[in-house]
Amino acid sequence: MATLAVYSAQKEKVGDIDVSDEVFGVEPKVGVLHEVVKWQLAKRRSGTASTKTRAEVSGGGRKPWRQKGTGRARVGSIRSPLWRHGGVAHGPKPRDYSYTLPKKVRKLALKMALSDKVASDRIFVIRDFGVDEIKTKKVAELLNSFGCQKAMMVTLDRDNKIELSARNIPGVKVLAEKGLNVYDLLKYEYLLIEEKAVQTLDERLRS
Repeated sequence: MATLAVYSAQKEKVGDIDVSDEVFGVEPKVGVLHEVVKWQLAKRRSGTASTKTRAEVSGGGRKPWRQKGTGRARVGSIRSPLWRHGGVAHGPKPRDYSYTLPKKVRKLALKMALSDKVASDRIFVIRDFGVDEIKTKKVAELLNSFGCQKAMMVTLDRDNKIELSARNIPGVKVLAEKGLNVYDLLKYEYLLIEEKAVQTLDERLRS
């Protein structure tokens, strides 16, 4: 069992929390983390790029000139990919880039990303963020207390007040515990997480 310090919003230590090594003490492996990040980014791709083939471009139904006797090359349609305003040969079409990845691998990568934060002392467990109204200044003061410029704040459940208060601060993202993912954990330098969210996360990833 590892022990993490629990802080107040003013970075005053108010206690400790025990977390399992099974979740917060896993040795990170670059290959596993890379595979999950690649999977996440593939899922996010819109895949809406599209071009028209010669069959989809309007016009071109009539043969421009007769097959023989003109001295020019034979042509069947003015919408050939070789012609200006013609269709596109082998162009992109809407497609789904997502693919499946075993749940065990996704879970392991999340544990590794969390363990990396613990090992590098870039995780702060906070008893209560103390944001009871929509005010950017409160979140900015909280981040300054912990010396964090690029940080992810994780709450137990979605907190509209914190989300709206932090949305104008560059380099800061707010997520609920269920939305925690490998890509964001690696992207943001620091992790500020509620004490209750740590307990829930520890239980969920151990099961």
